[in-house]
Amino acid sequence: MKLQIEAGLCQGHGRCYDLAPGLFGDDEEGYGTVLGDGVVPPEQQDDARRAALNCPEHAIALVEGT
Repeated sequence: MKLQIEAGLCQGHGRCYDLAPGLFGDDEEGYGTVLGDGVVPPEQQDDARRAALNCPEHAIALVEGT
């Protein structure tokens, strides 16, 4: 699984990095960013799904099978 954030949709609510701080961070303006290359380790996949489901703008995409 791999994570992506659609920057044009993100409004900086911070739920992604609050729910999955090992996968997401924030930029200098408080908008969510994907840490590293976006590949989610198996033990963090539930956190990635929870963050995606809780994003108010649905700015997080989970690409399965990568």
